[in-house]
Amino acid sequence: MLSDTARPVIEATLPLVGSRIGEITPLFYQKMFAAHPELLNGTFSRANQANGTQRQALAGAIAAFASHLLNNPDTLPEAVLSRIAHKHTSLGITEDQYQIVYKYLFEAIAEDLGEAVTDEVAAAWTEVYWLMADALVKIEKGLYAQQANTKMWMPWRVVEKVPASPTTMTFVFEPADDTPATPGQPGQFVSVRIPVADGLLQARQYTLSADAESTERRVITTKFNDGGEVSPVMHEKIQVGDVVELSNPYGDVTLDDGDGPLILATAGIGCTPAASILRALATHGSGREVLALHADRSLDTWALSDQMLQDVERIDGARLAVWLEQAQPELTAVGATAGGGSARLDTHEGFMNLAEIDLPEDASVYLCGPLPFMQKVRSQAIAKGIPATKIHYEVFGPDLWLASAN
Repeated sequence: MLSDTARPVIEATLPLVGSRIGEITPLFYQKMFAAHPELLNGTFSRANQANGTQRQALAGAIAAFASHLLNNPDTLPEAVLSRIAHKHTSLGITEDQYQIVYKYLFEAIAEDLGEAVTDEVAAAWTEVYWLMADALVKIEKGLYAQQANTKMWMPWRVVEKVPASPTTMTFVFEPADDTPATPGQPGQFVSVRIPVADGLLQARQYTLSADAESTERRVITTKFNDGGEVSPVMHEKIQVGDVVELSNPYGDVTLDDGDGPLILATAGIGCTPAASILRALATHGSGREVLALHADRSLDTWALSDQMLQDVERIDGARLAVWLEQAQPELTAVGATAGGGSARLDTHEGFMNLAEIDLPEDASVYLCGPLPFMQKVRSQAIAKGIPATKIHYEVFGPDLWLASAN
């Protein structure tokens, strides 16, 4: 918790720092990368720096953490910290790097705010920073300790590469050495690190789209990003037989151990965690009530449609509803051929709307897709009586949910 000395200073200066954090963070990254360009080689995403999402995510996290300390003095924002820690560990962030961040972040704060940063203000915000950093380091050490090995990056060989839609590709990897592998959990992701066009290493996170609990294979499904750095290399250059570096599995939005109803609401390539969860439920013969909801442009663009349809048919208590922007009545026939029956497949035209369907009571909701989609569906779920505490979400790339809320 904040000290009695720091609390009134943070209360007084949070509006100022919050209003300037969007200018402070670009300056911070500029300073840090100038002094430590090696951090762009395999740790920080160059693309996220270029489009500004990393800066927005950092700004949102700092503002959210400071606000929480003021409004909830006896607790820490565990959900926020957990999400950040899982992303950090998937990139191999180490404790010593927090000192580097501190140095250049506070140089940026002092440069931007000038005389407003008195010794008292600097000391108070230093306290906030290290409360957050120390909490993250503790969580990250625990996550590293849970792994079956002490390595950050391990070689995995591509054994299958199959189109999942015109713009997506499913990759299947097997271990390329004898490093013990950690079983994942449905909903978790791995980082993939590869050299891009100029030789710089870049890492991206991809959800385990099937067989998440296996230690013998990793399955991911990626979307081609025209103009991106990593996905074009994955889709166009990486071939069966190639060896790629993967991290251990991480991610805190995972299938719970209960037996209550589930709602899986996804859009676009956000279907990957739902597909992973459905595969696990089907494999284990689950009797849970499952409502899988997916939105896409068309049947052709729906990645993993066959896998999801087949697994829904294998789960006694599951049904699937699909919203397509382009109406395609033949979807019912696809459902029938996938699993021998289409009674549990509902089709809709347009955008996902929870008002159109009955939701199971006391359900846990999992969201994945573009941020506006998740915010809209979350609001619809709450309007239909689902508590916010039972709604979980996964974000591809930096988490801008926090940034948009501050």
